[in-house]
Amino acid sequence: MPEVPAEPDLVVEEVSTGFCGAVIRCEKTAQGPTVTLEDRFGKHRVFPMEPRGFLLEGKVVTLVRPRPAAPAAARGPARTASGSVAVPGARARVARAGRIYVEGRHDAELVEKVWGDDLRIEGVVVEYLEGIDDLPAVVRDFSPSPDARLGVLVDHLVPGSKESRIAAQVTHPDVLVVGHPFIDIWEAVKPSAAGIDRWPRVPHGQDWKRGVCRALGWPENTGAAWQHILGRVHSFRDLDPGLLGPVEHLIDHVTVGSPAGP
Repeated sequence: MPEVPAEPDLVVEEVSTGFCGAVIRCEKTAQGPTVTLEDRFGKHRVFPMEPRGFLLEGKVVTLVRPRPAAPAAARGPARTASGSVAVPGARARVARAGRIYVEGRHDAELVEKVWGDDLRIEGVVVEYLEGIDDLPAVVRDFSPSPDARLGVLVDHLVPGSKESRIAAQVTHPDVLVVGHPFIDIWEAVKPSAAGIDRWPRVPHGQDWKRGVCRALGWPENTGAAWQHILGRVHSFRDLDPGLLGPVEHLIDHVTVGSPAGP
């Protein structure tokens, strides 16, 4: 039977009750070790850490108390949320002329949370567009050049989509348009990180975010739902690989050319 350390934010389901939540803490009691879980509504429950007591991504596991953290030197170099080696004491650079554009505020907040340290060191600013219907005009207004490269992250960039037809109109050599396959940036967060079994399918024609909230039994407050989801994202490990590659590609594209200021 697999033993899994009950690390903070690990999302599991207790077998006997079906209660699903993220690990908040582990404690040693007279009756044995316990684990406290928090569900998506903020409710806490305490469970004994019994053998075969939990489901992790559909598989029965035994939770065990995490080992004490190793000294920093033994753990190796510190990492940023994106997985890059952290630079102690590094200061943010003056912003480059180049930019990364994303479709909406939620996209920008997620990119900032995971890649923010990298972006500040590289002097890259992320801005959101509130949609890409006018992307060709946005590119013309930006006036990209080898010293002011533009990168654009597009939602649902799949063959035959409206987004793919718009993206195909942008052919400037200093502009890179890449995308991910998800209908909305919410879907780029792994379900296990968000505390759900899977992202629900929303019938065509319905507002996707509100449809997700209804399907999951959440209040139809998409702003609050997003803050709940974003709060569960701590590093690149909480994101689907379908988003990781495109964002890294955009950062590489924008940072080629004239360097940022000191």
